[in-house]
Amino acid sequence: MVAVILSTPSQEQRLIERAVEVLGIEAAAVTSLAPRIGAAFVQACRLMLECRGRVVVSGIGKSGHVARKIASTLASTGTPSFFMHPAEASHGDLGMVTGDDVFLALSNSGTTAELLAILPQVRRRGARLIAITGNPASTLATLADVHLDATVEREACPLNLAPTASTTATLALGDALAVALLDARGFGAEDFASSHPGGALGRRLLTRVTDVMRTGEAVPSVGETAPLSTAILEITRKRMGMTAVLGAGGQVRGIFTDGDLRRLLERDGDIRAFRVEQVMTRTPATIGAEALAVEAVRLMEDRRISQLLVVDGGRLVGALHIHDLLAAKVV
Repeated sequence: MVAVILSTPSQEQRLIERAVEVLGIEAAAVTSLAPRIGAAFVQACRLMLECRGRVVVSGIGKSGHVARKIASTLASTGTPSFFMHPAEASHGDLGMVTGDDVFLALSNSGTTAELLAILPQVRRRGARLIAITGNPASTLATLADVHLDATVEREACPLNLAPTASTTATLALGDALAVALLDARGFGAEDFASSHPGGALGRRLLTRVTDVMRTGEAVPSVGETAPLSTAILEITRKRMGMTAVLGAGGQVRGIFTDGDLRRLLERDGDIRAFRVEQVMTRTPATIGAEALAVEAVRLMEDRRISQLLVVDGGRLVGALHIHDLLAAKVV
C-alpha cells in the first residue's frame, strides 16, 4: 500500500466529493426501505410484542456489529433483548435460547454459514425466527417465520464490496422496529430513564429532592423570636446563604437570606435591635421531599432564588441549594 499525501486542492476536493457521494448512497438506501414497510413488518412487531422471553439478535462480521447495536436499542426501549454470536452459539451459548424467545437473524447475503448451522436448533427449541437480509430468495429468508427485506441497490464502497449502505439500511430497519415497539408498549420518558439511571435523563427523571437535600445539623434554622444577630451567625455557620425561621414543632414561619440582610442594611443601617421575625420573608418557597429534583430546579428558576426549604406538612425536614443540584448533575 502506497502512502498518499494530500497536497493539492483537487485532491482535497475529491475527498469531499467522495464523502458527499457516500452520504447520498446511504440516504437513498434507507429511504428505499419505506415502501417495503408493510404486513411483514407488522408481523415481526407482533411476534416481539407477544414474546414471553427475550429477543435474541444474532449476526457475524459487520452484521454482528449491527446486531449488537439493535439488541442494545431494543433492550433500552422496553423490549428485553440480548446479542448472541452465532459461532459462540455453536459452542454452548445456544443454551440461552428458549422456546419463549424470538430469534432475530441478520445477514445481508442470507447465506451466512454460522447462522444457518444453528437455525435447526433454534427451531427445535420452539423460538420464532425473524430474518433481516438483502436477499429475499436466500436460505435464511425462506426459513424465517418473517422476513424483512433490507436490499440495497449498491454499497457506498466504490468496489461495491465493503458493507456500507447495506449495514446502514439494516441498522435503520432495526431502529424502526425498536421505535415502533416502544410506541406500541406506551414506553415513556420515565421508563427510558429507569433503563438509563446513569445518564442525564435518568438523573433528571429519577432523582428526588430527598436524594440530594441537606438534613439534620446541616440545615440552618433559628426560632422566630431569635435576635437577628443569631440568624446572621447561623447563615454564616451553615453556608447556605439563608436560614429557616421556625415556630413551635418545627413549623416553618419564614426564611431570612443574605439578600434580605443586604436590603435591611441599605434601608435601616443599625439592625442590632431587630428580631428575625420582624424582617424575615413570611412566604418562603418550599418543596416536598418526594418531589423530583428537576421540579426544584424549575421552582428556583421561576422564583429566581438559589435555596429552597423542604417541608412535610409545613414542618422543616431539609434544605436545598442550587449547588446541591449542580453536584448531583440534575442541572
